[in-house]
Amino acid sequence: MALRFEILGRFNRARAAQLILPHYECQTPLFMPVGTQGTIKGLTTHQLEDIGCQIILGNTYHLALRPTSELIDELGGLHKFMNWPRALLTDSGGFQMVSLLHLADITEKGVTFQSPVDGKPMLLTPEESIQIQNRIGADIIMALDDVVKTTITGPRIEEAMYRTLRWIDRCIAAHKRPHEQNLFGIVQGGLDPVLRDICVRGLVERNLPGYAIGGLAGGEDKDSFWRVVAQCTAALPEHKPRYVMGVGYPLDILVCSALGADMYDCVYPTRTARFGTALVPEGVLKLKHKAMEDDMRPIDPTCDCMVCKTYTRAYIHCLVTKDAMGSQLLSYHNLHYMMKLSRDLHSSIVEGWFPEFVCQFLQKMFPQGDVPEWVCNAMEVAGIDISSCCAPFSSLSDKVEDTQNQEVKQ
Repeated sequence: MALRFEILGRFNRARAAQLILPHYECQTPLFMPVGTQGTIKGLTTHQLEDIGCQIILGNTYHLALRPTSELIDELGGLHKFMNWPRALLTDSGGFQMVSLLHLADITEKGVTFQSPVDGKPMLLTPEESIQIQNRIGADIIMALDDVVKTTITGPRIEEAMYRTLRWIDRCIAAHKRPHEQNLFGIVQGGLDPVLRDICVRGLVERNLPGYAIGGLAGGEDKDSFWRVVAQCTAALPEHKPRYVMGVGYPLDILVCSALGADMYDCVYPTRTARFGTALVPEGVLKLKHKAMEDDMRPIDPTCDCMVCKTYTRAYIHCLVTKDAMGSQLLSYHNLHYMMKLSRDLHSSIVEGWFPEFVCQFLQKMFPQGDVPEWVCNAMEVAGIDISSCCAPFSSLSDKVEDTQNQEVKQ
C-alpha cells in the first residue's frame, strides 16, 4: 500500500489522523476541493497551497476526454502537468457517466455512454477506468462502481451493490501501480442497512488501502444520510481512511467527522462562490443582495484570509454580478473557510476539546438554539453532548407556532 494512516487523537467515534501519501502528509479530517479538469476554477495552485489545500480531486471522465490520459502520462502525470506538488485523488468516471449523460447504460461489462465528442457509443469498463487513472497518476484512485441515486428504491439498489463488489475484483486485477497509487473501494447499498452491511464486509475482505461511502448527498433526507454514515464508519476498519463522497456542507462535515469519517469532497464551496455566496460561521452570506451595496465590513470579520483582510462586502457585491474577479475572490474565501474548518476539527480532536468545538460551531450557526433534529440525533449516537446549544424541541415548535400566529395577526 502506498499510504500510512496514523490516528493521533480521538473523541469517542471522531478521530484525527495523519494520512501519509506519496506526494503529501495530510492531516484529517480533511476537505478536498474538486478540480474537474486539473484546475480549481479561478485559483492558481500557489493560492491553493497558501490556503492549506492538501488533496485536490480530479475527474477521470473529464481528463480522459481532454487533454486525454495518454497526453497527461506523456507529460509526466497530472501532478507535473498542473504543477501541483501535494496529493491528488481521481474519481472513477462512473458518476459523471450517469449524472451528465442521459444515454448511459450500465451492464456487467461496464458503462456504455454516448461520446460528447462525436456521439458514438463508448464503453467504460472497470479495467479501463483503472488504466486511465494509472496514467493520470493520482495518489488515490477510485474503483468504478455502479452508481444509483439514493432516491431510487427496489431491486436496482441490490443489483448495483452486488455489481460494485464484482467490479472491485476487476479493478484490483487491473491496477498496475499499487505501490504508488492507493485504490479505494466504494460502499454502495442505497439506504438499506442490510445491503450496506454486505457491501462493507465484501470490501473489507479485499483489504484495500482505504474505503469510501458512496451513493449519498443525492437528495435523500438528512436522517437517512447520517444513519448510513454512522453504520458504515462503525463497520469499516479502524486503521484505514474513510471517505464520504460528495459531502461539502460544513454542517454535514461536522456531523460526519463526529461519527468517525475522515475525508470529504464537493463542488459546493466553489460553485456557490460563483453564484455570489460566501461561507461564514453563521451559515452563508449572499453578496448579491442589495444590502451589501454599501457594507464596508469584510465578508467575515473573524476570517484572516487574504480576501477578508483586503476587500469589503460592498466591493465584492459590485464584482459578483459583472466580473470574474468576484467569483475568484469568493472561491478563495470559501476554500479558506473549508481548510480552516478541517484544521479546527483536527486540532480540537487532538487537543481534547472537540465537544466544545462542536458546540461553538452550532451556537454560531443556530444562535436561537434551533439545531436540526437530525443533527441532535447524530450527535447523540456520536456521544457528544450538545444540550447547551439546543433548545428543547417542544419549545421550538411552540416558537414556530407563535411566529406563525404573529404573522397571521399582522
